Amino acid sequence: MDLDAFVLLRTPRWERLDALSRARRLDGRETDEMVALYQSVATDLSVLRSSMPDPTLVNQLSTTLGRTRSRLTGAHTPAWAMVARFAVVSAPAALYRIRWWIVAVTGVSVAIAAVAGWWVWHDPGALSTLGTDSERREYVEHSFVQYYETNGAFASRVWTNNAWLAAQCVAFGITGLWPAWVLFQNALNVGVIGGMMASYGRLGEFFSYILPHGMLELTAVFTAGAAGLKIFWTVVDPGPRPRGRAVAEEGRALMTVALALVGVLGVSGLVEGFVTGSALPTAVQIGIGVVVLAAFWAYVLVLGRRAAQAGATGDLDPDEAGDVLPVAG
Repeated sequence: MDLDAFVLLRTPRWERLDALSRARRLDGRETDEMVALYQSVATDLSVLRSSMPDPTLVNQLSTTLGRTRSRLTGAHTPAWAMVARFAVVSAPAALYRIRWWIVAVTGVSVAIAAVAGWWVWHDPGALSTLGTDSERREYVEHSFVQYYETNGAFASRVWTNNAWLAAQCVAFGITGLWPAWVLFQNALNVGVIGGMMASYGRLGEFFSYILPHGMLELTAVFTAGAAGLKIFWTVVDPGPRPRGRAVAEEGRALMTVALALVGVLGVSGLVEGFVTGSALPTAVQIGIGVVVLAAFWAYVLVLGRRAAQAGATGDLDPDEAGDVLPVAG
């Protein structure tokens, strides 16, 4: 075969395919043309490789074909669109599906904290287990307030610690024990500290420092615990789905909750780092806490209901999660 004649004859289509593969936008006709040229040039490359392999031409055509193949088969959703979908569809849908679990966990946790606080406040024996009188006074009068620094480093540290705790509740939720233990310990600690503060006449100070950030922060912890317990309950009662499939679907959806809580805890961390302990009036601080908590529930109930009604669950899209067999029920 005459290489020069072959190249002279084929060059226009090679150049046309190269131009189409580089174009930012193609209409339907141009896309069809690119597909046809791709098939033709692939044949040309095969001929070159088998009959008269010229390294320069082979490399040139391989590059063009690779770019074209990516253009035809490698289309993907832009990253910003994926982030936007996560924020307004996947995350609120996943949170909405466990809303009653969040409410139940919140109620039980608040009850545990209230009982523990009342016990420490009214039982001298329980109070004495928390240290000597001088140690308790040091904590109540100094350490409790001094903990709340007003700076970005403190906010970042709080955010990181809480996000890690939330992720553990979801990741180890399948055990059932870990999220339950975390929730119990969290409620007990809050209640005990509140009871100790109350026993020294500082219950108002306790709430003034806990409520601004704590309303959202504790709700995030309750949400993480609820997500973990939901995974555990799916193991116990998978419903009409096969247990393995049910756990996989719920696990993926509830890891979406863990990711969403990173943002929620970031907000509570900012409030704790820059509002709690600041010079703002207590009423303003608590008001900010109420606003961010209300925003969270509006996000869950408004966007979440809309996403759930559209069929979103927080799980991956079917083409990413893989096909599954239909089940009855």
